[in-house]
Amino acid sequence: MGGVTPTHLKLSLIDWLLYLQQIVRFNENKRNYSENKLAFAPWYFLLPAIIFFLIYVIFPIFQSVWISFYEWDGLGEAQWVGLANYVELFDDEYFYTSLKNNFIWLIMYLLAVPMGLFIALFLNQVVFGIRFYKSLFFFPFVISQVVVGLIFSWFYNPNFGLLASIFLSFGLEPIAILSDEDLVTYGIIFAGLWPQIAYCMILYLTGLSNVSKDLMEAARLDGAKGLKMLWHVVLPQLRPATFISVVVTVIGALRSFDMVAIMTEGGPYGSSNVLAYYMYETALSEYGFRLGYGSAIATVLFFIMLVYIGYFLWRLYKNEREV
Repeated sequence: MGGVTPTHLKLSLIDWLLYLQQIVRFNENKRNYSENKLAFAPWYFLLPAIIFFLIYVIFPIFQSVWISFYEWDGLGEAQWVGLANYVELFDDEYFYTSLKNNFIWLIMYLLAVPMGLFIALFLNQVVFGIRFYKSLFFFPFVISQVVVGLIFSWFYNPNFGLLASIFLSFGLEPIAILSDEDLVTYGIIFAGLWPQIAYCMILYLTGLSNVSKDLMEAARLDGAKGLKMLWHVVLPQLRPATFISVVVTVIGALRSFDMVAIMTEGGPYGSSNVLAYYMYETALSEYGFRLGYGSAIATVLFFIMLVYIGYFLWRLYKNEREV
């Protein structure tokens, strides 16, 4: 007779236990797969941007460094010259002029940060017509650098410019700033500061909107006001905005190109040249297609930027750890 024996019951129980174990493992694997899928989901969205960044930023940097070791006109066969392009830089007076002008740009361009902060503090008020005044200060930020360069070229014109009219109204002889080797760089920087101050102002206005009202009230109760309130309460909370303003301003000063190209084209006699424009002039303009030498200039400019940005990032990391 067929019946259910203890052995059959034992085997059935073991089968059920194995089946339940497989279900548990399947659920665990499914849960791990879902967790991994969620963990990798942001990378799927970042992947296109990473690919574009590698192709259009990282790869050209290494390519420029590699080309700097060659003598190449962009058409014929490239000839390996090693460090000859860098050695030539040491004897190039135009390179030293461009490098000096870049450091002048860097020092004077940083004036945009405190001036942007001052204007932001002024505009961060609740008074009648403040939106109109804000729109006036926003205006330089939204117009093209090319337009800014043209406006200031007309402004500096010694024949019909506004600056010439001001000088004449005081009985003074107009100064041709863009034709003066000693003043031309400062004139271009002054023009470049106009939109840069507006940019820093926008960053600080955004930061001021996030300043803690509770800390402000507590500081007022403790008797803080004026400069003491600004230095000890407001500015520490604006540290992220200050960091971004300084980094963006430094990058803008070191890669200054369009204002120089529009207003003077590096003149007079190369006195207003900066590294970015001198690189273009050497590698791609009618003065010579020396892509190797231009790439050497670009490499020097890149490492100067890298040092400054690396320093600011290190300072930010150090400050965050102290906090």
